[in-house]
Amino acid sequence: MLIILVAASTLAGFGTTASAKPRVTPQEAELATCIRKASKGRAWLERTLWGLRDQEGGWIGAAVANSNGTHDLGPLQINSWWVPKIAKLVGRPEVHVRSWLQNDACFNAEAARWIFLSGLAATGDYWKAIGVYHSPTGWRQARYANSVAVHLQRRFGRSIW
Repeated sequence: MLIILVAASTLAGFGTTASAKPRVTPQEAELATCIRKASKGRAWLERTLWGLRDQEGGWIGAAVANSNGTHDLGPLQINSWWVPKIAKLVGRPEVHVRSWLQNDACFNAEAARWIFLSGLAATGDYWKAIGVYHSPTGWRQARYANSVAVHLQRRFGRSIW
């Protein structure tokens, strides 16, 4: 991980000043509350969810079409492939789950948490779980994990943990 973060900081070019503050929109404030709740007091998980969100770049209401016919939904861009699994898990109709993933920031953050933690349980490896969040394909997982590492360092600095 250290190698990834060192390389990421070099590539990212951290030249921003301390006085540069991002504009916080009402949607970002709502999402921040939802991510905080979804992390259940675990700082490492809250940071992870922000890293995924920063990588995905979604927003409340997003439904971004993919070339394979799926859509990436909401702020953490949950792929619509997950809708049937999540619907079964929560015992609700798929149409409701899809709408919640797209339009409910807290449901979206909770789903992202579940997907990531499921990947972590399956792989036993933090960075592999980050990759699994994105894709079942190994090379895509590695590329994605490296990109999330860059976003984590941008948001939280060199000592993110």
